[in-house]
This record gives sequence, structure tokens and C-alpha cells, in this order.
Amino acid sequence: GINAEYMGGTASTTGYFVAPTLYTGVEDSSVLAKEEIFGPVAVALRFVTEQEVIRRANRSRYGLAAALFTKDLSRAMRVQRQLEAGTVWVNCYNAFDVRVPFGGFKESGFGREMSTYALEAYTQVKAVRIAIAPAPAPAPTKQPATKA
Repeated sequence: GINAEYMGGTASTTGYFVAPTLYTGVEDSSVLAKEEIFGPVAVALRFVTEQEVIRRANRSRYGLAAALFTKDLSRAMRVQRQLEAGTVWVNCYNAFDVRVPFGGFKESGFGREMSTYALEAYTQVKAVRIAIAPAPAPAPTKQPATKA
């Protein structure tokens, strides 16, 4: 069954706060495994093969971000290429830089935040052509005579 491991002590007794929680023993069909949970919550799922993890991650209808931890840079590059996520962190988590775009794939967002990509949400391209004077008619071309 599902086990809740509390990592950050108890939640505050005033206000609406959730203590950081790690869930283990979660099945792929569980809401905990399928939904984006915006809060200090993580789910640890066991796996055997790299392809199993990639299939499991990409089966989600969401794709905001992913994180992977490995000592093998070749594996990191191979896995990140296959993950359907707008941001992939390798050996870190929640690392942001305003020069790097952030946004999700699939149902996890529209457009990008941060970087010059974010400016696209605030701009609209328009093309304008103005004829200052009527264009002159093309000069007639002389057709070569044809033999009958």
C-alpha cells in the first residue's frame, strides 16, 4: 500500500500548510502518480529498466518538468531527449535562470516563462505594406516574330 513519509516535520497549526511529504508504495494508476501536485509532495516509484521509467513518465498527460539523477552523463543525455517535458533537470531540481525558458509540454502549459521566449506572449507580429505611389505598369516586351 501507499506509505507517507514525512520529511519536514509537522505542518504549521495556523494557516493552510502541508508538510513536505514523500509517498512510497504508489501504483501507476494512483492519483498521486498521475496528477501534477503543486505542493511539497514527491512520489518515489520503483523501476527496473530505463525504458520503463521513460514510458511511465511519458504516459502522463502532463509534462511540465522532470528531474533525473545519475552519474552517467550519456544516460542523462539519452533519457532527457526522450522525456516529454518542457524542462529537464539533471542532478538538480527547481533550478531556474531567467535566461532559460520554462514551460510545459502537453497539458502542462501554453507558451514559456522567462527568457526571450516569454516575450512572445506579449507581442503580436504585424506586417504592413504601403504603396506610396501607384506602381508603374510593366513595359511591354517585344515578342519575337514567329515563322508560319
